[in-house]
Amino acid sequence: MLRLDYLSCILTVVSTVLVGKRQWEGWLLAAVNSVIICVIAVRTAQTGFIPANLFCIVLYGVNLRAWRREEIYPQALPADRNRRLLQR
Repeated sequence: MLRLDYLSCILTVVSTVLVGKRQWEGWLLAAVNSVIICVIAVRTAQTGFIPANLFCIVLYGVNLRAWRREEIYPQALPADRNRRLLQR
């Protein structure tokens, strides 16, 4: 049987590393991980985890959208931020 707790642990580490590297896929993995945590919460009757993780899923979506917008439309950023991006 698949151990969701171990899967969640692995997804937490991998998504954190990806987000730290400014890779948008990290936000996607984090959202998947939040869904898994919600499943764990339902199975173990720890329903307090569900609202927090639903909030996190929405936050991940907002962050993912903002990051993708920066990659697609860098001219929409303030001028000083553009200079920092070009220096990378």
